Amino acid sequence: MDGYHAAALWKGEQVKEELINKMRKISPEEQSYLDGNPDIRRELYSHRNLSEIDRALFLSEGRLVAVRPHSRFVEFPEHRHNYIEMMYICSGTITHCMNQKELVMEKGDLLLLNQQVRHSVKKAGYDDIGVNFIALPEFFDIPLGMLRKGNVLADFLVDTLRQNGQQPQYLLFRLGDQPPIENLMENMISSMMDGGEDEDVISQYSMGLVFLYLLKHLDRLTKSSSQSYQDIVLQSILKYIDTSFQNASLTKIAEDFHQSLPVLSKMIRQSTGVTFQELLQRKKFQKAVMLLLETNLPVEEIAAAVGYENQSYFHRQFKARYGMTPAKYRREHREDAQIRL
Repeated sequence: MDGYHAAALWKGEQVKEELINKMRKISPEEQSYLDGNPDIRRELYSHRNLSEIDRALFLSEGRLVAVRPHSRFVEFPEHRHNYIEMMYICSGTITHCMNQKELVMEKGDLLLLNQQVRHSVKKAGYDDIGVNFIALPEFFDIPLGMLRKGNVLADFLVDTLRQNGQQPQYLLFRLGDQPPIENLMENMISSMMDGGEDEDVISQYSMGLVFLYLLKHLDRLTKSSSQSYQDIVLQSILKYIDTSFQNASLTKIAEDFHQSLPVLSKMIRQSTGVTFQELLQRKKFQKAVMLLLETNLPVEEIAAAVGYENQSYFHRQFKARYGMTPAKYRREHREDAQIRL
């Protein structure tokens, strides 16, 4: 290693140690717990009760995001947030409880929770340093906009963080051996704690870089998350087929997931019992049947509309599935469809 890189590495480690030492300092809130007060300072977290943590107490007017070291030496009862929360672990461990399961976070771990998640947090010790990001959903507009449009993983992340999502979603990434992400997170935390002009925008672009790394390391998603890596793969593929069945490609999905075709094919078969090609064919013919029954389009146009340029192949495949030609299927089933309507 040359002198320049050695000096840069040393400086980076020095900045990191300064950040950790800064967050190790015991706050007045934490001192009250150490002094024997077992009750959480409710007024610091909510105007009403601790069942919902209120973003208004952390975000100054006009701000989209703030960071706050996790308060140690006290146990947080079950609660939810009226914002999207992320927690990053700088040192030690912090334990969350969700759905009667313990989720232990370690150094370098990143946890994302949408607004529907209810969880409690066990008492953290002196060296257990976690940082909470308090973010409005619109904070993620720029980070998510940095992701490549049409990427099936990016689409999943958008759904997880969308403002109107009603399903509790939490994703835990084990990233302790990923220096690029560690550096991005710690620089972002340090910058946000110091404050400054245009800090929200700077943080948004930094978070966008973090998301780009996460998409390359989705296999670091733990089984403790609300959805497993395999679940996310399957859901993303089914959504992709549903919206892009005319020209859907397993190669594209493999590129988005940074997986080889054989590994991805095996995963799909294990999850669904059929191949990607069969899933795709089923969707195409479901659409073809709908067009046969609900429109007067010629069969040739319907075949093209669902992605079949070879008319003979479409007719053979249709007859193999339904036991008759598309034209006969239309004649025999359209009346039944109209009666049901």
